[in-house]
Amino acid sequence: MGRKVILDVDPGIDDAMALCLALGNPDLEVVAITAVGGNVSPTQSTRNVQAIIEQLDPPRWPRLGAASEPDNRLAVDRRSLYGSDGLGETSFAVAERQHLLPSEKVICDQVRDAPHLVTIIALGPLTNIARAFIRDPELPALVGQIVIMGGTVSGPGNITPAAEFNMFCDPVSAQTVFRSPSTKTLVPLDVTNRVELGYDLFNRLPDESNRTGQLLRQLLPQAFRGYRQQFGLEGIHVHDTVTLMSVLRPELFTTKSMAGDVETQGDLTIGATVFDRRRAPAWRHNMEVVTDMRKNAVVEAIIDGLNGRFRHE
Repeated sequence: MGRKVILDVDPGIDDAMALCLALGNPDLEVVAITAVGGNVSPTQSTRNVQAIIEQLDPPRWPRLGAASEPDNRLAVDRRSLYGSDGLGETSFAVAERQHLLPSEKVICDQVRDAPHLVTIIALGPLTNIARAFIRDPELPALVGQIVIMGGTVSGPGNITPAAEFNMFCDPVSAQTVFRSPSTKTLVPLDVTNRVELGYDLFNRLPDESNRTGQLLRQLLPQAFRGYRQQFGLEGIHVHDTVTLMSVLRPELFTTKSMAGDVETQGDLTIGATVFDRRRAPAWRHNMEVVTDMRKNAVVEAIIDGLNGRFRHE
């Protein structure tokens, strides 16, 4: 069996691409996919997770967790980028499921079932993980690793000048996770922004006889439209997919130990990630931060993975 992972997601077309990669990779055992509000509302996020799984229909279905309402209203969403349903207005029908457990309960159960062996890949706001840690205070020490997409080190944010989307959505939860005694790796915008996939991506996807190819060919046109309309770009960023690739192909990434925290107040700085990089820092290092990657190799690994080709160096 592969490495046990929980994917905590807020789909989002980028999240959908990451799920395609994860569910098709024999090096991962996806034990659970937990929904969280972010790109779309908690209810829509839960529905989107179900829709993606049903469209891909993997040989082994993971446990699913339902997103709960955040303590405070979501400050922002990505519907203008990814469509009103977050999945390019595809409006996939989903089977009605009864009694889905809350995402934080699923996280607690899966980590407790395999202590020190589960990696949580957090591709949305950190609401679920913070709640799981509050629900079970011993959990941070039992998680094998948390890999977090979010924040910035030196670059600007993508929601405010200071803050990245996932951190801005729920800065209190992000701070809780940053300050927890868990093993953490952060994949910030400074790195993920370097990958921009152009229209030639469509020529490199599996064809429509393949479930991954069929799904992505339905979703991606909306992402390209959104990026062109909002940012004037002729390509798309895939922050979540790059983050997943840092788990699948860690040899392509460079990390540095840092001391990080999240700002929870301030009109201009709420959601900003702050790192103590002074000559004589007062904070203890609490995470690894990805600082560089072999960009071209990462892009090729993404394309290979979507086509069911898995290579290692």
